Amino acid sequence: MLHELRIENLLLIERAELRLDPGLNVITGETGAGKTVLAHSLDLLMGGKARPQIVRPGSAEAYVEGVFALPEDLFDDAELAELAERMPDDADEIVLGRRVGAGGRTRAFIQGRAATAADLALLGRRLLSFYGQHEHRKLTLASAQLEILDAFAGADQLERRRAYRAVHGECTSIASRLGELRESDGARERDLDLLRFELSEIEAAAPDAGEESELVADRERLRHADAIRAALATALAAATGDAGDGDGDGAVAMLGAGAAALAAVETIDEELGRLSERVGSLALEAGDLATELRAALDRVEADPARLQTIEERLAALDRLKRKHGGSIEAVLEHAEHCRARVAELENADERSGELEAQLSEAKAGRARIAAELTQAREQAAPELSRQVAAELEELAMPGASLEVSLTPHPDGFGGSGAEGVELLVATNPGMPLTPLRETASGGELSRLMLALTGLGASGAGAPTLVFDEIDAGIGGTTARAVGERLRGIGEDRQLVCITHLPQVASLASAHFRIEKSLQGEATTATVERVEGEGLVAEICRMLGASGEDEAASRHARELLAAA
Repeated sequence: MLHELRIENLLLIERAELRLDPGLNVITGETGAGKTVLAHSLDLLMGGKARPQIVRPGSAEAYVEGVFALPEDLFDDAELAELAERMPDDADEIVLGRRVGAGGRTRAFIQGRAATAADLALLGRRLLSFYGQHEHRKLTLASAQLEILDAFAGADQLERRRAYRAVHGECTSIASRLGELRESDGARERDLDLLRFELSEIEAAAPDAGEESELVADRERLRHADAIRAALATALAAATGDAGDGDGDGAVAMLGAGAAALAAVETIDEELGRLSERVGSLALEAGDLATELRAALDRVEADPARLQTIEERLAALDRLKRKHGGSIEAVLEHAEHCRARVAELENADERSGELEAQLSEAKAGRARIAAELTQAREQAAPELSRQVAAELEELAMPGASLEVSLTPHPDGFGGSGAEGVELLVATNPGMPLTPLRETASGGELSRLMLALTGLGASGAGAPTLVFDEIDAGIGGTTARAVGERLRGIGEDRQLVCITHLPQVASLASAHFRIEKSLQGEATTATVERVEGEGLVAEICRMLGASGEDEAASRHARELLAAA
């Protein structure tokens, strides 16, 4: 259940804190006072999208926080395994939070740690089920009616649905691949010719990923052979005195002479000995350098034929790159694709047979699960009809009846089984059964939604249910019946009900009033729990009278006493 709800700077609400009770909690207030702000705050905690301009004017951000009791089996679901790691071992509460900046950026939190809106949605729907003002209109959708019947049939049926959807998706995927393969039969030879040509072109060139950079380097050396020779000759002349045998006045000879001169006097002074060694080392190094320069010079020569071969090879590689992705790696990947595609097309008949066998097996599995779904639906349908009729009797619709009609799917199998579901209703005794989408009024749909929720057929399995004016369009004794049913559901689960009906509000275990006031030039809404005489005054207001009206006050007290 939801223990606490804290709101800061959300639209009209500057700051509010609600401490909710088990059972039925109601929220009331004048039209436009901001009751739906509370509903939107809960939607934010469930990962919902922040509406534009939701932050209170003048504030940097809005903040919503909900403190929930931690259900024992919450993290049994494999989807929540990662979120379970964030929870302390001894935790008995879970805290969800959402910040919304004035610019629209939102941040989510679980137990004070950063999370995503998707995390909140995944966790929130297991903690809270939300029914908006027009939620009951979804009952008119065929898909929602099928969900209702399957939810009423139980957890095993929902598991069968998941299994069916998986195998149905597999059937669709295999059939699509098989269709593509069959469609390509006419163009197979043409495709094979093209693929084989492209593959042979690549294989004839036999490109290598590291080859291109080496060829480019070789081409640059050959293009600039004369400049390289001139530079090496100049360096060699500096080392040896000329480009020949090294008998000139180059660095080698000069350093050798210097080393010999120092060697002749090195015994005179220890410092001269060290200098002699250094000059001797330089002379040896200069000699080695001269040898390498000479060898490099001998290797460099213009080779127009080799240069032409390299240019042609690089041009061939460029053509392949332009055709197949812009790089040698892409060319090689295309070659692998061609090989795989050629093998697939050459073995198309064999592959087609394999796919047909897989499709036959998948269809058999789908048919088996679909039959199980159908059987469960046929068994659940009359019981759902019986129980809904009993619920509607308590909701001031005596004699109303509901029938669940199962119709075969026109294509044999659909996304949820072999049949569709349509709810047929007769809202009054003696009236013919007609499709729900054509007959029920807003108030009747609201009561039907409430009946299904009470039976667990709406799919609402969360411990806290939120109803945003689901009682709209009804009044009088019907309103009292709806309130009684809400309170009955509240015996097993927590309810939060935004309502305008005093008959419903009088039955609540906790009552919160939202009130709008003008403070200076700013409009502010405040939320407070009302009890005692404050509760009587609020019920009077909902009856359309002031607290000073003795008749209204007496009526309000009677409503509260009858609860």
